[in-house]
Amino acid sequence: QVQLVESRGGLVQAGGSLRLSCAASGRTFSDYAMGWFRQAPGKERDFVAGINWSGVSTYYAGSVKGRFTISRDNAKNTVYLQMNKLKPEDTAVYYCAADWARSMVVRTISREYDFWGQGTQVTVSS
Repeated sequence: QVQLVESRGGLVQAGGSLRLSCAASGRTFSDYAMGWFRQAPGKERDFVAGINWSGVSTYYAGSVKGRFTISRDNAKNTVYLQMNKLKPEDTAVYYCAADWARSMVVRTISREYDFWGQGTQVTVSS
């Protein structure tokens, strides 16, 4: 089992920035690719960003590319999501997830991830 705990989200004005973190425990963190997903009320859970086990490979949803940055620190068992130029449409519950995969591949489909955090609310006001 891998336990994932996201940092507290928050309320931010449009155009602002916020950094989320997700701390992992339980198994070897570097055995996992990591992803961030989000779910707005009444909508499906969507892929936001992913990073492979070493941090060399990243992938972003088109809606966040150029504004969000995913990174990881394997020594600290933590993955981060830096969110800049936030928009009201970024409002959602954000989840981090772990995918047991030691490759260059970053997967974007939620069912391919093995473990999930509890989620954290991010609200962007206009």
